[in-house]
Amino acid sequence: MPTCKLVIKDEVNIKVEGLSVETRRKIVNELKYDLPYARHMPAYKLGRWDGTKTFFGIGGGGYLAHIDTILPIIEDAGYTIDLEDLRRSQPEFKFTSVDENYWADQGKTWPKGHPEAGKPIVLRDYQYDVVNKFLENPQSLQEVATGAGKTITTATLSHLCEPYGRTIVIVPNKSLVVQTEEDYRNLGLDVGVYFGDRKELKRTHTICTWQSLNILDKKSYDDDESLTLAEFADGVCAIIVDEVHQAKADVLMRLATQNFKHCPIRWGLTGTIPKEKWEFQSLLASIGPVINHVTAYDLQQKEVLANLQINILQTVDVEVFRNFQDEYTWLVTNQERLEWIAGKVKEFTQSGNTLVLVNRIDTGNKLIDLIPDAVFISGAVKLTDRKDEYDEVKTSD
Repeated sequence: MPTCKLVIKDEVNIKVEGLSVETRRKIVNELKYDLPYARHMPAYKLGRWDGTKTFFGIGGGGYLAHIDTILPIIEDAGYTIDLEDLRRSQPEFKFTSVDENYWADQGKTWPKGHPEAGKPIVLRDYQYDVVNKFLENPQSLQEVATGAGKTITTATLSHLCEPYGRTIVIVPNKSLVVQTEEDYRNLGLDVGVYFGDRKELKRTHTICTWQSLNILDKKSYDDDESLTLAEFADGVCAIIVDEVHQAKADVLMRLATQNFKHCPIRWGLTGTIPKEKWEFQSLLASIGPVINHVTAYDLQQKEVLANLQINILQTVDVEVFRNFQDEYTWLVTNQERLEWIAGKVKEFTQSGNTLVLVNRIDTGNKLIDLIPDAVFISGAVKLTDRKDEYDEVKTSD
């Protein structure tokens, strides 16, 4: 009976040695997924690429998260398996489950501007359930709907990890960096941020964007004097990725499986598990399996999120257009149409705050000219000014 060796190189990467080409090819095909955009790529059109992404190389390299797929193929081929585990020795993680009073027992209260300002911080039942499920599964994903309070959840996880090392929390944009930092500070955590011109190092907890880490990784190769991502990651025991679906799959996968390959704890939160199989497999390889779901419907039933009533205002537009782009431009810039929309918004504002979402900056600029006391926020607005507007919406009626 032939023998092969399964080498666990680190927390995410493996290599299988001694397999026949035929067996390796079976594993490659089992972990191969079609990319929907491939037909538009020159390499595909020229026949140099088959338009797929595989998570197992013909040389035998793969990911520990796919071991349940790999092992049955090896066993069916008649191999016995020798195991070599090269993972760095890690402390034994002993986490104690938390309840709703985790922060209240430490005297923490909700900050000014929160609806419960001044009252003890009490975790909701689904929040401490999410935390406890993560503690039981050091490498895992949970699908938690937007509005569930993921920041207090990540802060609780970061605090629980303090005895074992530093944590890095990766969020999708600068606004969330600042928001998350504020919440961490309110809880008394030693926190710093890494993005733009703010690069605060050697903190117990660091909040950053995946774009900042990607830039740092590139600089590590281009500039010998700069901080390397390896130095940045020194002492990190956990990476927590918020809104994982917003990170580019290939960038997140490279960071998680190469730069943070020795990090033993990796947790991911998202409101939307990707539908495309190859994107989901990237998350599985980078972070871990999905272990729990908290849906928007669940939160509506608990009265955490508002129940929705969706009313479509169907307009009758009789213009004739040559193509969709011309029609779309007309829809978002026509003065008469925008005046009608502005009139409707004025009606809605009689009952409270009104949020209007637009796709074009010029649409927003025209609408604020038509709606008294309206504020338009776009990428051109400074981060601090954006935060002021968000804070006002929190408390204004």
